[in-house]
Amino acid sequence: MELIDQHTKVIMEGCKERARDAGLRFSDETLEYIVTNRDMLELHPKVMIPTLYDYWVHDVEVLKEKGKYELYPHNPYETVINTRPPISFYNDNNPDWLNVMIFYHVLAHIDFFQNNLYFRHTWEYDLTGKALADKRLIARLRSEHGRWVDYVIEFARSIDNLVGYFDGLSHIFRSERPAFPKRVDYYFDVFLQEIKGVKTAEYVKEIERYNRCMREYENLCEESFFAEVVAKHPEFEALYLKGAREKKEKRLDLLQFLMEHSEFLNRDENRWMKSVLEVIRSTSVYFQPQIRTKIMNEGWASYWHENLFLSDDRIRGHEVDFARIHSGVTSLNRVGLNPYAIGMRLFQQIEEAADQGRLSLEYLRLADSHARKEFDRATGTGRDFIFAVRENLCDFTFINTYVDQDFVNRHKLFVVGKRLNKERTAWQYYVKSRKAEEYRAMLQDSLYHPPRIEVDRGKGGGKTLYLNHQFEGKPLIADFIAGTMVGIEFLWGGPVKLETSEVGMPPPEEAGKPHREEDKQKLHWRRFVYTMENRTLSKTLL
Repeated sequence: MELIDQHTKVIMEGCKERARDAGLRFSDETLEYIVTNRDMLELHPKVMIPTLYDYWVHDVEVLKEKGKYELYPHNPYETVINTRPPISFYNDNNPDWLNVMIFYHVLAHIDFFQNNLYFRHTWEYDLTGKALADKRLIARLRSEHGRWVDYVIEFARSIDNLVGYFDGLSHIFRSERPAFPKRVDYYFDVFLQEIKGVKTAEYVKEIERYNRCMREYENLCEESFFAEVVAKHPEFEALYLKGAREKKEKRLDLLQFLMEHSEFLNRDENRWMKSVLEVIRSTSVYFQPQIRTKIMNEGWASYWHENLFLSDDRIRGHEVDFARIHSGVTSLNRVGLNPYAIGMRLFQQIEEAADQGRLSLEYLRLADSHARKEFDRATGTGRDFIFAVRENLCDFTFINTYVDQDFVNRHKLFVVGKRLNKERTAWQYYVKSRKAEEYRAMLQDSLYHPPRIEVDRGKGGGKTLYLNHQFEGKPLIADFIAGTMVGIEFLWGGPVKLETSEVGMPPPEEAGKPHREEDKQKLHWRRFVYTMENRTLSKTLL
């Protein structure tokens, strides 16, 4: 591995000038390395971070990737990592014209890293330096505690997808607020919703009453409003004052909770384990936005390498070569999903729609297909609009907002079904649907969405750690439950319970009832509790 030569660096600096002229924003300093395919294979399991801590799974992944390469030799064009300064890696046999295309792709990635708000917590973070310090820490702990370090790493990595990424992100953007909400906030957010549990209609009436009071009494509104509240709910003032005195519990993810509240981890002889857990957690939090913006990030990079490359005079005579490589990267798969292709075409369609004014209420109200086809307000705001999209969205909001029937029809997209052809004894793929809702649902289903599992402090009785899976329509993978809970039991130092939803028998009150044919296909979700105690797993129905 070595830095690119001066000739190639000049090409990169020229690409930077053209990219900035087009509106991309990124730091001046970047590092570019030339690597071999072997280097790529060895760095890939470490997320291309050379200084990341060593772990046996990385070695297994290297062997697996080497086996794949021997069967299917291939040349990865580039990889870029979100560090300070950004570091990118390039194959050692790329010609100059290909480097121009790749450099534009990389610069768009860097622009995305440094401007998308989901990466906000990484903007002042030196990952490579932190990773090197973590690597040295892990190596020192291995010399002192041996194989137990790898056990702790494995147990922590089994739950590192449950980190509170959005909680941390929200603290960055949240303005300073008093430790306890003022009376109005407490009344509407806590008293009415949590304590009284009022219905929506009554809640709306109270909001309307407060707004009316604001218009009529202005500065005296709060006094007048709460006079009626206290008359109706005499207990309000006492509850409000009590809540103001009580310190609100800090919301912790599972790894944080274990580090703070596990008696086992807080023993003097085990405190080193907390350092390992913090390394695993901080690494996971850092990479969360890259997992959650894969389609947008790759689409943004593909959009810009196409636009900037075709307008660059340095590639004259290589247009056909570019078309061949570009089509291989951004072609739409008939079966399966290509994030480069979907993301790039979405950005192109959004830009075109914004230029024509079709992202407006006026256009959305049109019911006539001919009128919608001819609609064009020539606003010229498309480029600015996609920069705003790049800044503010993640894959879920990107897909949910902009994958519509026009997009599906334009690119002839469809949802693929799979069924068994009994006559040919083979699986058969077919067009299941061309509806935007179902195609959008398929895309959303492919996105990274870890389970939401939180510690329930009100259950467990202190010695038992009680975890509650907030069911969102997808059950946990049963094969992983036992192994994961063994690790949590070790880190907690006591029994662990996990409440989750699984398909079960119909409730007793429905068991004897006759069912229609469509009801027989209906899944009956029941709540179960898994208990891990002394490395033995049991399961009970709630």
